[in-house]
Amino acid sequence: MLRITKRGFSMQKMRKIVIMILFLILTSCTMIPEYQRPDAPVPKEWPKGEAYQELKLDAIPTAKSLKWNDFLIDEKLQKLVEIALKNNRDLKLSALNVERARAYYGIQRAELIPAFDLFGSGQRQRIPETLSNNKAEITSQYSVTFGISSWEIDFFGRLRSLSEMALERYLAEEATHRAVRLSLIGAVAIAYYTYATDIENLKIAKETLKNQEENYELIKKRYEVGIASEIDLHRAKTQVNLAWEAMARYTQIVAQDKNTIDLLAGEPVREELLPEGLNIKPPKDISVGLSSEILLNRPDILAAEHTLKAYNAQIGAARAAFFPRISLTTLIGTASPELSGLFEGGSKTWTFQPQAILPIFDARVWAAHSAAKVEREIALTNYERTIQQAFKEVSDALAVKGTINQRIKAVNSLVESLKETYRLAKIRYENGIDSYLSVLDAQRSLFQAEQQLNNLILEKYANLVTLYKVLGGGE
Repeated sequence: MLRITKRGFSMQKMRKIVIMILFLILTSCTMIPEYQRPDAPVPKEWPKGEAYQELKLDAIPTAKSLKWNDFLIDEKLQKLVEIALKNNRDLKLSALNVERARAYYGIQRAELIPAFDLFGSGQRQRIPETLSNNKAEITSQYSVTFGISSWEIDFFGRLRSLSEMALERYLAEEATHRAVRLSLIGAVAIAYYTYATDIENLKIAKETLKNQEENYELIKKRYEVGIASEIDLHRAKTQVNLAWEAMARYTQIVAQDKNTIDLLAGEPVREELLPEGLNIKPPKDISVGLSSEILLNRPDILAAEHTLKAYNAQIGAARAAFFPRISLTTLIGTASPELSGLFEGGSKTWTFQPQAILPIFDARVWAAHSAAKVEREIALTNYERTIQQAFKEVSDALAVKGTINQRIKAVNSLVESLKETYRLAKIRYENGIDSYLSVLDAQRSLFQAEQQLNNLILEKYANLVTLYKVLGGGE
């Protein structure tokens, strides 16, 4: 510990010293390793093959060029997304995490700046006779001082490395918030399209039930006059029961879809904001662009990269811990044995106390340095894994996009054929040419095909939303 007692040391000289120290801190370098973005462990081009043959890269806009409300053009859906962005609790928690990280960054950054405090103290002390020449004494001391108390001077960049680490963690939380926001938009859109599809399936189930009940009544009359057999009557009754079950099942599914939408929206959604079937506006078609490098701007990948940078900065702080840690206490004020004499002439006092601590042997410093390097490798691996996962998600969505229209076309043709088959089977049965079993088989196949067609339309819409999300969306 060094104590300066030279007369003439003034507040002006103290100020010059502090300014000089600040200048040295601002101009000194840190020990953070130079950061270089790792190469992406995925191909630069998107996959090619029969599943991707219909992809057109230039005729349609990219996901990055479309804001969410330009991509999702259905007006009811846009209102639902706006409600969710306002009320969803997961998004609120994510926003609060960003605020917390920003506050921690502010705290860490403030460590670089000296804190000025005002200190006041008073002391009265009795010294016994045995310690004061056989005469007890009572002494008093009062002081008021102002200055810097134990400020670490960041010569070797330890505090700046920690500040850089806190900044990158804040940026990672901010990117994570963007990822949560994008995921929420996608989840609301898919829930909306799912509800619309299940409403359409419920309509089909109700229409099927109506037809089956009419068929049953017709066969019942035919049975009563001896034209239809008893087995045909029971077969018709069975189909009525199956249609009742399908209608009840889709009624349940629609209610659960509504619960999902309410949860995502953060409040009960009004009925007028819900679709009445698949007569809705689909999302816009989008392109993935020419290169997979656009994935590097995806929010979750940016979050992983900022985390990697944070642990890279932590290595700088761990390196700086091997060097001396210098702190400074400097105070100026007044002191007096009497409270009333604190601000009288001759009571001026000052303290200038620099201190340096150099670790000679501290196993914790070496362990912290090793841990920082391992944590950086973990962050690097997670960053690369996130990129690989993103590439797979886009590739999967492209495979669906390249084949879904063909599947819809095929099933739509199947539905038309089955409608005609069902019509002809009924005519043949009524004319006594075929058994009622042919009618049942045709009707069952038609019901399944109509559901399949609706589900394929849902898959097409949901896949476009997924593709928009996994490409990082627009701003």
